[in-house]
Amino acid sequence: MDIKDFLIDEDTSMIEAMSQLDLVAKKILFVTKNDKFVATITDGDIRRWILKKGNLDANVRDIANYSPKTMLIENKNKAKDYMKINEIEALPIIDNDNNIISIVLWNDEEIKNKKELDIPVVIMAGGLGTRLYPYTKILPKPLIPIGEIPISEHIINRFNKYGCKEFHLVVNHKKNMIKAYFNEIEKDYIINYVDEDIPLGTGGGLSLLKDKIKSTFILSNCDILIEEDYEKIYKFHKENKNLITMVCSLKTIRIPYGVVEISENGEIEEMKEKPVLSFFTNTGMYIVEPKVIEEINENEFVGFPDIIEKYKTHGEKIGVYPISENNWLDMGQIDEMEEMRRRLEKDE
Repeated sequence: MDIKDFLIDEDTSMIEAMSQLDLVAKKILFVTKNDKFVATITDGDIRRWILKKGNLDANVRDIANYSPKTMLIENKNKAKDYMKINEIEALPIIDNDNNIISIVLWNDEEIKNKKELDIPVVIMAGGLGTRLYPYTKILPKPLIPIGEIPISEHIINRFNKYGCKEFHLVVNHKKNMIKAYFNEIEKDYIINYVDEDIPLGTGGGLSLLKDKIKSTFILSNCDILIEEDYEKIYKFHKENKNLITMVCSLKTIRIPYGVVEISENGEIEEMKEKPVLSFFTNTGMYIVEPKVIEEINENEFVGFPDIIEKYKTHGEKIGVYPISENNWLDMGQIDEMEEMRRRLEKDE
């Protein structure tokens, strides 16, 4: 089932709306005007209209609720609590332009648009994962379970839902365990393994993909989840003609102390009580043009941020796609891994 099945134009007749409600069997449709979401109409709305007016020639706009409950995509993790408080069975998740991104249903089902973002995805999966010791003494970081499946499979599944079917895993540490796992599971996508015999960093490992990727691709670390519309990020990258687009997350940190700034003569210049700092940080996901792979030196250890800095210095266009703090999950450290596990279990 697709979001389009739930959409109905406000000029549609009430009779047609009743037929469409029967087809989707979810008791609600989402009304559009000029292709933008504006209202909802339920079987209850139609029933009350008929009992009150007795008019069967009405259109959807005569009956619909033009003050519907909605939630912005950056707050999607709060959807179930909001639905419980407001006693609603379906909640449209929208962007700032009133486009419906997905529909959350009370039975935990989520209806999304079918995506066709069929571009390669490269996942850097060769690190030692030292920050997650002792877990990584037994398992490589890409296979650490978050719920019932490992983190790398969560990442792949999200890209796959948007239409990505070609994945390249750059592997090194305990690489045979990673290969064995993915070779055994059922999947409708292709995984190519790139053996990194010596550590080359998040940038250097891309040199092993020369002549293998000829189109724009996604690059991701193996310990992050980005809850965003990947197709929208890709379109942003293309529309702005970027060589690289870095996905950055807003971070807000409250300093638990009073901060004192001291002047040159040793006096107090300013005092701030428990200030809040806000800044954007690199999530570890990028949209990248294939030229970058071809120009990386072989067998040279380099981080991808260093590659970005080099291109920036040479005047290449490097873009930033900002997302909210809630839409970035990172398991780079043990406490963050537990938070990711808690969030995913709540959403499932």
